[in-house]
Amino acid sequence: MAAVLQARFVLFGAQHLVILAVFVGGCALMWWSGRRLGPIARRRLVRAFGALTLLVCGPFEVVDWIHGIAHWRTSLPLQICDVAWLVAGVALLTRSRRWTAILYYWGLTLSLQGVLTPDLDQAFPDVQFFGYWVRHLVPVWAAVYLVGARIGPTWRDYRFALMVTSVWAAGMIALNRALGSNYGYLNAKPVSHSLLDLLGPWPWYVVVEVALVAAGWALITWPWNRRTKTDPSA
Repeated sequence: MAAVLQARFVLFGAQHLVILAVFVGGCALMWWSGRRLGPIARRRLVRAFGALTLLVCGPFEVVDWIHGIAHWRTSLPLQICDVAWLVAGVALLTRSRRWTAILYYWGLTLSLQGVLTPDLDQAFPDVQFFGYWVRHLVPVWAAVYLVGARIGPTWRDYRFALMVTSVWAAGMIALNRALGSNYGYLNAKPVSHSLLDLLGPWPWYVVVEVALVAAGWALITWPWNRRTKTDPSA
């Protein structure tokens, strides 16, 4: 236990490695559930998972808002990952095509980056430590379930997700200009190491990031929409 307790969260430290082990196990379980469970069992699982997501993540979000208001230039929960859990809960409960599409893209890419390269100060057992990880793991697990259940997006969903994400980015750019903040990491890279370190200096890393997101999302859309020679609609 002493090896796991630490004053500050460390990227790929003991706590992070434990979380990653839980993460991989959850991914395997959700993929198996989507792949192997029957229709009735899957409906029950999805509803229970969606309701549990909202009930568990909601209070942690409130805690972050209370903390963030006191540090409004840096700590308001306005990142995509702070909203992805809500998208996951609503998508699972409603099975709405658009909510599900946003969950698919955000969960498999943006929330996943938050799991692999977290920008987190609080360590175990701080309440914000638990809040961060619950709200980052759940969207990825839910998106992996979609893959296992073979629920994929269309090109129309792809365009919709790009539009929604662009609106969020535009809002963050305007907010950053007004507050002198860095929400969305659109004005500077996070202090901790992340994939953005590989994309060059500001503002070029933002341009490259946009291009990579658009290309990456297109790549994970294509398998669900490709036509084969045996496809009668081809």
